[in-house]
Amino acid sequence: MGAGTEPDGSSRSDEEWERFLRESAAGAADAPKEPSARAREVTARLRAEPGRGQEGWRNHSPARPRRRTGWYAAGLAAALVLAAVGLAPERTLDLLTGGDARPSAAETARPTEAPPTEAAQRPTAAEPFRGSPAAHWASGAAGITVPRARAVGWMSAAEVERALGRSRDFLVMSGLDRGVLRGERPEKAIALINPHQKDVQDLLRTAFRTPSEKQDPLRLFSRFQPSRTRLVGDVVKTRGRLSYREGERGALQVTADVTFVYPVARADAPGDDEIVRTIVRRELVLNWDDPDKVITEPGTFSIVSYAYFRTNGGCDARTGYLVPPFGTDQRADDDGPEVDPYDRSTPVDRGEPAADGCRKASRS
Repeated sequence: MGAGTEPDGSSRSDEEWERFLRESAAGAADAPKEPSARAREVTARLRAEPGRGQEGWRNHSPARPRRRTGWYAAGLAAALVLAAVGLAPERTLDLLTGGDARPSAAETARPTEAPPTEAAQRPTAAEPFRGSPAAHWASGAAGITVPRARAVGWMSAAEVERALGRSRDFLVMSGLDRGVLRGERPEKAIALINPHQKDVQDLLRTAFRTPSEKQDPLRLFSRFQPSRTRLVGDVVKTRGRLSYREGERGALQVTADVTFVYPVARADAPGDDEIVRTIVRRELVLNWDDPDKVITEPGTFSIVSYAYFRTNGGCDARTGYLVPPFGTDQRADDDGPEVDPYDRSTPVDRGEPAADGCRKASRS
């Protein structure tokens, strides 16, 4: 084998290898040469200048490129914010806005006080619950707490669980169903009421056809007149709970206490951005009776009592619909006692809603 090889694997001849060694010892033509006297003089003068240090023509080092640490840090911060929003959006919003956007814990018992007052903020189409305690409430049926079932009276634990579920279904069908809210007759909700309960059936027969002070469908159902009022968005906020005990003749007696918050706007003025929150609180007592002791139909309940109040929903006009006060109509709800519609620390007043006139909301 020869003394050297080319990168492609071919061999160098002995003569070429010997010439290469001689040239290397003598110095290649393009190798750096010793500086001239003139170059040494310039170098000495540069070294003597203030701030030049020991830089010379051979020991100069080019400046290193600056790392873009500012952009890197900004990108890292943005990534951390996005991760935090994904993992805990409510808490992240708290930190960014200085508010408290965390959802309220489910209500399992009557609260001892009203929720704190929110900073005054005008509701918008994108945030119709802004500036309201309802912003922290659950949506729809999720805001109605159902307790753990146990055997009561004539019912087993499984039967009690089924009755509680149907009781909540009635609240959903009567206060959250989109068709019912648009003024349709609540057929599914009515089907859960004992058809043999004469007083309630009399109410249902006439209330939707000829509503009046005594026979008002709003006592049990939330309805808006579609030609006048439209719901804003797809969410109704709720807060409340079911409780139960053994009633008369061994009946399962279920009490429902739920507040509904409806953001609405004028249907006949699409360019108007005014949003009103109509708030309805209902308390119902329902009996799931033993069919051996009370005339009833399977899967239905009897209504023992009902009480409710509404704010920003009109009081004087008995139309069978909630009538939110828009613009100059605000005067319609200015009479009567003031009430905090979000205060659930006291029971619903069981007096006739018309007895003390319209109720004015202290906040909405």
